[in-house]
Amino acid sequence: MIVNKPIIGIDFHTFDGIYQGSRSHVLGLYKEAVALAPDLHFKFFLTDCARLRSEHPEFCRENVDLEYMPSMPGLARLVFALPYLRRRHRIDLLHTQYRIPFAPLGPCACTIHDVLFEDYPEYFSKPFVWQSRLTFRLAAKRSKLLFTVSEYSRRQIAQCYGIDPDGIEVLYNGVDRTRFYPGSDGFERLSELGLQSSGYLLMVGRLEPRKNHARLIEAYSLLGPGAPPLVCVGQRDFGFDAAISAASRFGVQERVHFLEAVADDLLPVLMRHARLFVFAAVAEGFGMPVVEAFASGIPVVTSNSSSLVEVAGDAAVLVDAMSVTGIADGMKRVLADGNLSNQLRLTGLRRSQDFDWRLSAQRLVTSYRRYFGLTP
Repeated sequence: MIVNKPIIGIDFHTFDGIYQGSRSHVLGLYKEAVALAPDLHFKFFLTDCARLRSEHPEFCRENVDLEYMPSMPGLARLVFALPYLRRRHRIDLLHTQYRIPFAPLGPCACTIHDVLFEDYPEYFSKPFVWQSRLTFRLAAKRSKLLFTVSEYSRRQIAQCYGIDPDGIEVLYNGVDRTRFYPGSDGFERLSELGLQSSGYLLMVGRLEPRKNHARLIEAYSLLGPGAPPLVCVGQRDFGFDAAISAASRFGVQERVHFLEAVADDLLPVLMRHARLFVFAAVAEGFGMPVVEAFASGIPVVTSNSSSLVEVAGDAAVLVDAMSVTGIADGMKRVLADGNLSNQLRLTGLRRSQDFDWRLSAQRLVTSYRRYFGLTP
């Protein structure tokens, strides 16, 4: 019996933010990790502790404490809040996402999901690129434990920062199969959006240039007026105007629908009832919507670049994200070929089984225990 359990502090501020991959990552991973590791004590730092506790009872375990951290800009969180909370709660290991505090006051673990700004700086603001090159390198060099979410990202981090790739643990993102699954559940909710089951194409991703909405919408315009409507789910971000204006520029504004405020329980409904999921992003560190589409039982067209090849395997039609005609041809193939569409549904469902939060949580907990010299 362990009397004094190691205390791991988790920067959980992404739970308070917009629905995005890093938020899904920490929720899915730590729901499983806290159950797998009763020999470790977890302290989660976030603003809305009550909401996390009520919506996700997994965080009510005896080895879990939810500690209030006021909402603040990232720099203030790294400089003031996390070092203060670390000292106050006597944290043995502080685990953050992307960056670590500049003066961490003790050992840190860090998950760097991607370093896309290194290879694709044109898709990020110059201030972001500048500060990320500094802070990500700091995190990669100084973290006692370093994690990422794909083999692609592991190679990129190792190459950019001179890190031994064997020292970077890959924690694949998983999929919540209680939310994303095939079938007819929720079809009645489509009517409020003017949609019909199997009667629309779907894209999920923040409205920013790297997600490639403008080329996707131009490609969609090549499908002709008889194509099902295109639904783009995602909140506005840096450079969002290119996506919004593309629909008017290519004359499809009546058939392209932007949904920027989709409830967490509505997204799986939109997934499972889409006729086709298209994710033609220029580059991704993982590409979680692709796996969620696989688990929802719908055919997928995605890019043949970065981590998306690794994640998709043979379960999607791969296209050149920089080619408008290539994206259009990929969509046309699936829409016109029922046998191909059905094949993709089946292979996608099988492929989704390879991405499981519990498996990744086991790897995370094993790394924690190894660091602390514990045996399972």
